[in-house]
Amino acid sequence: MSTASKALNNTGRMGDETRERVKRVASEIGFRPNALARGLLSKRSFTIGLLTNDTYGRFTLPVMAGVSEALVDHGVSVFLCAIEDDPALGQIHVEAMLDKQVDGIIATGKRLDRRLPVDLSNLPVPVVYAFTEGTPNSVTFRSDDAQGARLAVEWLLKIGRRRILHVTGPMEFFSVRERAEAYSEVAGDAEPVMYGIWSESWGHDAIEEIWQRPGEKPDALFCGNDQIARGAVDALRERGIKVPQDVSVIGFDNWEIVAAQTRPPLTTVDMELKELGRQAGLTMLALAEGRPVEPGVRKLPCRLVVRQSCGGDKPGA
Repeated sequence: MSTASKALNNTGRMGDETRERVKRVASEIGFRPNALARGLLSKRSFTIGLLTNDTYGRFTLPVMAGVSEALVDHGVSVFLCAIEDDPALGQIHVEAMLDKQVDGIIATGKRLDRRLPVDLSNLPVPVVYAFTEGTPNSVTFRSDDAQGARLAVEWLLKIGRRRILHVTGPMEFFSVRERAEAYSEVAGDAEPVMYGIWSESWGHDAIEEIWQRPGEKPDALFCGNDQIARGAVDALRERGIKVPQDVSVIGFDNWEIVAAQTRPPLTTVDMELKELGRQAGLTMLALAEGRPVEPGVRKLPCRLVVRQSCGGDKPGA
């Protein structure tokens, strides 16, 4: 019995041939270890709760893919609970997770500067925050929006653009202000940032507003998300302005369904949300195993995905 246990759990000293023979026989007879018994012995359930208010899944799904990728080889399953913006529903899901004895909870959302509408402090299990605001002294993962904005503007300058305009979302978003500040640091303050809403219609309206102004027109647009960028590209085409020959356009998010279907396909900044989720998952695993983890905010770098909307060759790795 002890030999079989060591072989199936990859523990103890044993010859490779013996270990493989035990696993082969176990597979042939359909044996599965008792997860409940395993949990009682290890005082772990090998499950993680993923809590989100991003019910559309735009940001949560890539984060979850990264979390699952990090944990699957360690025998850990992930339960997703969507709470919308309902505090009562959030509390119900948190209590259900605790009743199921999850090893920890990963909280994620749809913006960096808002907490989920449920109190996750002082829980009996560790909590990691990914793409949402964490509590003081928590472990939080977020994309480096300023670095991503610099990537975009520096690339436009590298391919010879000089009149770069930034069309973005609502100023009350922390990510909007951070990207706008980075844009101004690289491109200068000659052109004011244009704030609006997260929509294709705003990108379209922004082009109308820009081209109705007197004076020189931009030769490049850095947009706050891919939807704004797509609206801008459509509006430029309607005016007979060629992208990227006349105006280069870069978006932000690398939302494939939008970026790849834009004509021409959209160059954009990828926030690397899958990698962000993977790092959050590995950190949660460390906490569940009792290993020390320093609290604080971890910023993960973004990546520029070059397609056809701005011209130039692909950047180096």
